[in-house]
Amino acid sequence: MSRHFLNLSDAGGDAIAAMISDAIDRKAARAGWPKGKADADKPLADHVLAMIFEKSSTRTRVSFDMAIRQLGGSSIVMDSGGMQLGRGETVADTAKVLSRMCDAIMIRTDDHAKIDELAANASVPVINGLTDLSHPCQIVADLLTLVEHGKSLPGLEIAWLGDGNNVLNSIVEAAGLMKYNVRIGCPEGYDPDPDFIQKAQAAGANITIYRDENEAVAGADVVVADTWISMGQEHAEAKLAAMMPYQVNEVIMEQAKPDALFLHCLPAHRGEEVMPSVIDGPQSVIWDEAENRIHAQKSVLRWCFGQI
Repeated sequence: MSRHFLNLSDAGGDAIAAMISDAIDRKAARAGWPKGKADADKPLADHVLAMIFEKSSTRTRVSFDMAIRQLGGSSIVMDSGGMQLGRGETVADTAKVLSRMCDAIMIRTDDHAKIDELAANASVPVINGLTDLSHPCQIVADLLTLVEHGKSLPGLEIAWLGDGNNVLNSIVEAAGLMKYNVRIGCPEGYDPDPDFIQKAQAAGANITIYRDENEAVAGADVVVADTWISMGQEHAEAKLAAMMPYQVNEVIMEQAKPDALFLHCLPAHRGEEVMPSVIDGPQSVIWDEAENRIHAQKSVLRWCFGQI
């Protein structure tokens, strides 16, 4: 049976902790090396990763490409418009063909049902590079960044301000697995998926939704924001207006702990969800977070192949 990584719960808390530890070790072992040089052990030598992009991408595209290279393998990058998938070939047929030609498949798409169908018909690992429902690879990188910066995950208070989107769903899912708490500040009508909240709460995490942004951030160890207008959404003025009270600025950051860190998965819209003084300020660790997509992806790939 192939190990698919469609959501964080596919791996579980122990495996995610092992991924983070593996990523820290591998990152340290190649410090100062050229970025294209393969790791000394080349654990995925001769493996080929097929990458399908139905949504535009910078960090996911580059990090997975660099990840498989550093592990000793190679990648094939495909945009849906250049594939038969974009001309009506079924997801199931695509999965079967790519399984015969490649060793793993990563897809970045919209409807989460597509990745479920891909995994159901693939005989090789399938990895969620992003769907409208969740973004698990991003959260492995986020948690890696927090651990690197001295944060212990159990009992951590993470505050989220803004839209209840796919990134937040995965942050909430990870809370139940890694035993931290999430304080969500968002306007009514923009809550995260209730299934993720219920499962995390059942696992012992405190997941609280606040309509007041100051309450959400009060005493937080980490403050997280993301763009308010997701890919494919129109630039909705009503949504922007509803979100503006939840903008992360210096006043908001003062409500969190003095040593609180700021995360943002990027791309950022400075002046909307976050002010430049915060995202470019001393509490921001966004560049470490972005780089760590490579190291996190490497460990996700190794887990999928049973090496972790």
